[in-house]
Amino acid sequence: MAKGRAWQRMLSGRRLDLLDPTPVDVEISDIAHGLAFVARWNGQTRGDFAYSVAEHSLLVEEIFALCQPSASPRDRLAALLHDAPEYVIGDMISPVKAAVGPSYGALDARLAGAIHLRFGLPAVLPAELKRRIKRADKLSAWLEAVRIAGFSESEADRLFGRVDRDLAARFEIRLRPPRAAREAFVTRFESLSALL
Repeated sequence: MAKGRAWQRMLSGRRLDLLDPTPVDVEISDIAHGLAFVARWNGQTRGDFAYSVAEHSLLVEEIFALCQPSASPRDRLAALLHDAPEYVIGDMISPVKAAVGPSYGALDARLAGAIHLRFGLPAVLPAELKRRIKRADKLSAWLEAVRIAGFSESEADRLFGRVDRDLAARFEIRLRPPRAAREAFVTRFESLSALL
């Protein structure tokens, strides 16, 4: 029986095998473009533009940098790229990820490994770094939930953990057209990469 197609043609011309990705088929322009067009919260957010995974990734890196002032540029790059696999597999809300089961996590991990290797990061991030990025990710999710996704603060506290309100007040949610989000993501990537 013939094997079905498991690759996707990228705008860069690369052909990314989703089941067996390699670092040579990963381009930052493809990641930035894809993430700028993937909506968080399944698009159920207020505003004239969808809140994209690119915007979320920029916010997570900003939170991570503020909360981890001694973080290296490499660690900050890992924070920026924490959801990079979603450029090809999309963003699923956590309850759907749980329903899909471990196969989603395995696919995400393979893609993340190829992305990390492409940009000089370890294929699997150290556990402590992953925990610190996850804390920034949860604060970002809380901010998004309360400010643009219609959640009350108490509901967000239950789902994402109680956050320091003074810390939360230091960050803003940006809703920009995909082109602006894509350009901001590439600019941030390039500024961090220049420090490696």
